Amino acid sequence: MEHTENHEKHHITPLSVYIKVAGALFFLTFLTIGIHSIRAYLAGTAPFFAFGIAAIKAYLVMAYFMHLKYEVVMNRVIFGLGFIFLALLFAITYLDIWSRVALTSPL
Repeated sequence: MEHTENHEKHHITPLSVYIKVAGALFFLTFLTIGIHSIRAYLAGTAPFFAFGIAAIKAYLVMAYFMHLKYEVVMNRVIFGLGFIFLALLFAITYLDIWSRVALTSPL
């Protein structure tokens, strides 16, 4: 019986990359807080900005901390589908927010 071993190359990410990604995540978190502070000036577009920033942060976490950037294509597709469903959830949430604003507006 022949025994074959799977010798995949492991990618070692330098610490500097993790520090840069963590810095970007902190910056995006503070940007989200800033958008929340000025949401009155953004009218109904504030959720789009907040969801967009959340999507970027999710990508950074998945790509670097979960090492998907260096994974095989099938794993990327599976996680990408999860990301698409997350976008669908965001869209449905925005519709809920929009409908509440529409219902509370005077005619």
